[in-house]
Amino acid sequence: MNEKLANPAPLGLMGFGMTTILLNIHNAGFFPLSAMVLAMGLCYGGLAQLVAGVMEFRRGNTFGVTAFLSYGLFWLSLVLLLVLPKLGLADATPPGYMAWYLLLWGVFTLFMLAGTVNYPRMKQFVFASLTVLFFLLAARDFTGSAAIGVIAGFEGIVCGASAVYLAMATVINEQYGRSVLPIGAR
Repeated sequence: MNEKLANPAPLGLMGFGMTTILLNIHNAGFFPLSAMVLAMGLCYGGLAQLVAGVMEFRRGNTFGVTAFLSYGLFWLSLVLLLVLPKLGLADATPPGYMAWYLLLWGVFTLFMLAGTVNYPRMKQFVFASLTVLFFLLAARDFTGSAAIGVIAGFEGIVCGASAVYLAMATVINEQYGRSVLPIGAR
């Protein structure tokens, strides 16, 4: 059977990108953390990336499966880390311990960045900027520095915006059958 399968990457990238932008608007100090960010983390950052990861499995894309399922589960776990203490179901995670959580995600993302060597430059930028973001957030929590947190917030907005751009460029380029929005050479 020669079945053409849709590309799930734009869905996963949009879920990641939009949720990352919204959380980092908070990290940059513009708005307090609200239910909107938590809902996006559950639905678009979490659930949409899980769907994209399962779809990548069907396409045989190990990188896509690993990225989308892992980051979808990251968003779900992050929301639970924030909500469980509010519900009285767990103690709040101390900043130093949260720093280790973020550091491990940074190390994972650094390895994923190494896996983008044969992908377009824009995908490499998404993973490079996400690596930097995780390390900045870990540094914020290790040091307690609000300034590092604000820097991380602005860097996270750039990271999320790069994922949104890559998602939309992928959709638009496919619709037009040519490169309308450049994503860099492979």
